[in-house]
Amino acid sequence: MYLSSTVSERTIPAAGASEFSLESAYSYNRAGPVRWIASHVLRYPVLPIILVVTAVVNNYAYSYIQVFIGRAFDLITTPGFTNAALLATALGVVVSATTQGVTGIARNFSVEFMAQRIERDCRDELYASLLGKSQTFHGRQRIGDIMARATNDVRSVNMMFSPGVMLIVDAAMAVVMPIIVIATISPRLLAVPLAFVVLLTVTVWDYNRRLKPVSIAQRATFGAMNASLTEAVSGVEVVKANAREPYEKQRFFETAREFCSVFVKQGKIQAKYYPMLAFAFTWGAGLVHALIVWQAGEISLGTVVAFMGLLGTLRFPTFISIFSFNLVQLGVAGAERILELITTETELDENTNGYSGTIRGHVEFENVSFGFDGKSVIRDVSFVVEPGRTVAIVGRTGTGKTTLTRLVNRIFDVESGAVKIDGIDVRDWTIESLRSQISTIEQDVFLFSKTLRENIAFGVENATDAMIEEAARAAQADDFIRSFPHGYDTVVGERGVTLSGGQRQRIAIARAFLTNPRILVLDDSTSAIDSATEDKIQRAMKSISRDRTTFLITHRLSQIRWADHIIVLDRGRVIDHGSHDELIARSEAYTRIFARFS
Repeated sequence: MYLSSTVSERTIPAAGASEFSLESAYSYNRAGPVRWIASHVLRYPVLPIILVVTAVVNNYAYSYIQVFIGRAFDLITTPGFTNAALLATALGVVVSATTQGVTGIARNFSVEFMAQRIERDCRDELYASLLGKSQTFHGRQRIGDIMARATNDVRSVNMMFSPGVMLIVDAAMAVVMPIIVIATISPRLLAVPLAFVVLLTVTVWDYNRRLKPVSIAQRATFGAMNASLTEAVSGVEVVKANAREPYEKQRFFETAREFCSVFVKQGKIQAKYYPMLAFAFTWGAGLVHALIVWQAGEISLGTVVAFMGLLGTLRFPTFISIFSFNLVQLGVAGAERILELITTETELDENTNGYSGTIRGHVEFENVSFGFDGKSVIRDVSFVVEPGRTVAIVGRTGTGKTTLTRLVNRIFDVESGAVKIDGIDVRDWTIESLRSQISTIEQDVFLFSKTLRENIAFGVENATDAMIEEAARAAQADDFIRSFPHGYDTVVGERGVTLSGGQRQRIAIARAFLTNPRILVLDDSTSAIDSATEDKIQRAMKSISRDRTTFLITHRLSQIRWADHIIVLDRGRVIDHGSHDELIARSEAYTRIFARFS
């Protein structure tokens, strides 16, 4: 039973490797949130160019509308003007306005298309990354917070571009283009607009500096609030059973109040928006300066009108900054939270270049040790299971029985020693080849919010109705499935809450039967099933396990006796092993377990 061979040498996977990944032609820069976002933008290089070019033309056309208005003013105040000249000026306004409208549509289209594509790519990348994380990683996470990052934070990246970045680019051109046009009509009028640019830069920088920590706090508090809500709703049965509604209500109110207070802080910062004050002084100073230059006879009154119109266009970029920069800050904060999940190192790797083949079922534990967060769970365990044999693992609660079986399909990786299948370290198999040939049926069965047919066929692509129904009959599930009005097309509630515990377990057993695994793990899989049904399922299990290696974790004596070999665990160590009769005769620990099960 016990072996002492040397663990084979193997290559340790690189840090941050994933146990599942989707191949992509694009490599994103994950050195920081801004670089990560920029690398997503570079997937669509034409769209940012269209955005900038159309923003330039759009604002240049809008600026020239003010020039034409100034010329029209000079024209109508000049004696003897002609209608043809006035009509030409009006046509200039029409052409400029039309150009502005067309380029505005192109600008909006390009940035919206880019924003939607980037949101899709970010969500795809995050989802693939989450699928690739180890069970240890997921065990540390709050589902509500992950959902907040996958939905709200990803959406904030979209909003960062449309309308955030679009408005910033448009606002920048709305400052640059009017100043260029002012320089063409009279360079002497540039002093006030240039002074305004300096004031705008300083005040907007200060605004963003004060806003950044608030934007980060918004994303964090939303995640905490969403996590609190998800836990309360998911565990509503436990909450009601323990009459803890007031406690959960108060807990949620506290997180909601914290979320609200962050928005109040944002409101206080936005209330002290100094760029608008700088614009007000600029507008007044610009009028005084223009009139002085006009009084000196250096410009016409129409130029004063055009100049004030151009100066007035600076109000839009000044005002919109209060909105657009907040969106960008929220987008960067959201990207930082998304990137935090993506770049979190995982303990397992997909090992795409590893061994792939048909499992015979020879399983060997060789001096295996494993633990969680520094706490040892499995200690120096060694044993061998021959192909087609059924091994029962027994022991008190918390001795590491389930953890031991999870080392076989690499839900967890050993800390020392090796688990080998057919003589090959499980870490040297490809994840897909390894797990596709191992099925686990646990006491806590998870079903998807899909039809019963889809739940049974989850592990097998292109499963026929005949195959699904045969598996259901073997699992003693066919009768109760057909009793539903929609039969196999019955949609179960989330996690299968619309089914009884025994019905959920039988669906899981049918799913395992359909996958036809080479290694089968039964972890207290019939605990919620009555004795009569269990007898029928056990006969089916004996049939399915005849040609495959089976690990059996159970407190049912009938199933323990069914095993070819029994391993007794205590505090993570194998303290004895053998047949039922052998252990009853010599093992005090097993006798206590036997007496308790009896």
